[in-house]
Amino acid sequence: MYSVKTENLLKIGEVAASSNLPIKTVRYYEELGLLTPTVSRSESNYRLFRPTVLDRLSFIKRSQALGLTLREIQDVLNVHDQGQLPCDEVKYSLQRKLQQITEQIEALQLLRFELQGLLSGWQDQPSKEIAARTICPNLETATLFEIN
Repeated sequence: MYSVKTENLLKIGEVAASSNLPIKTVRYYEELGLLTPTVSRSESNYRLFRPTVLDRLSFIKRSQALGLTLREIQDVLNVHDQGQLPCDEVKYSLQRKLQQITEQIEALQLLRFELQGLLSGWQDQPSKEIAARTICPNLETATLFEIN
């Protein structure tokens, strides 16, 4: 089972250096199964990687940069590992990510509008009566008006 030819195989330090990833990250990806078809073990149980692991790590890094989760990336890699082109899965994941970003932008725009309104009515020296009843009169006065 462990009789693996070590010719052309890379040790984890070589993979880490070539991919500009920490060794710990490469180990973590391997533990998650993201590198499964590219890794084997030596007789002394060292991780040995096929050179194709570098392409796989590059894909993982690019996918993460686009906002995909490791779970989504695993789904794409599973399709690839079954010999199929995973472009439909990638497209679907990116469309979902785009929708999430659109929703986040809308929420941030609403928050921005709320903050602008709050700051436009900011009182540096609120009345002593209001100041005595609140922690930060500017925030709490806005909240009191919303509650009532």
